[in-house]
Amino acid sequence: MFTGLVETMGRVLEREDFEQGVRFRLSAPDLTGLLADGDSLAIDGVCHTVFDIEGAQFTFESVRTTLSRTTLGQFVPGREANLERAVRAGEPMGGHLVQGHVDGVGVVDGIEKAGETVFIRFRMPEEVARLTVLYGSIAMDGISLTVNSLFHDVAEVAIIPYTWDHTNVGRLSEGSEVNLEADLVGKYVDQLLRPYRESTA
Repeated sequence: MFTGLVETMGRVLEREDFEQGVRFRLSAPDLTGLLADGDSLAIDGVCHTVFDIEGAQFTFESVRTTLSRTTLGQFVPGREANLERAVRAGEPMGGHLVQGHVDGVGVVDGIEKAGETVFIRFRMPEEVARLTVLYGSIAMDGISLTVNSLFHDVAEVAIIPYTWDHTNVGRLSEGSEVNLEADLVGKYVDQLLRPYRESTA
């Protein structure tokens, strides 16, 4: 479980294809000494298990299913990724409930700056849009955000200066793809109501 509060950014060093997917090597100096083999780490909002940790570097593997449902297939050496370690019992839950299970890939529809705040609009796939509510939560590339505006399948979020400086949102431009995770509570409510929606009674 994560909170969507990005701790630091890592940089992709290596990418290696193998039969089941892709093996990535990242560098994250701010996490040196804080990771252990087998730990869960959200990488641009996608939960992975890290291993082969040496100093500031670690490895993770993405299977083909994950690559087909997220933006991780676009990772190349030099790419920066948002990183967050799994939250531990007793730690403050400062963000939202985030599982690190991407529900769909969105596409940036526009970026506008108003003073020190940057507004980002993105188009959501149907499976994310139907679970998204105005002023509700959504995770974009692992960043916990509040939906500032909503129109059908387009959501807008506000990026404050701290988030801009401490995540990789600065790389985004119109047409960029982003990992989206819908609100966890919304997904459970949707599942519970499904039998009633599908009933012909």
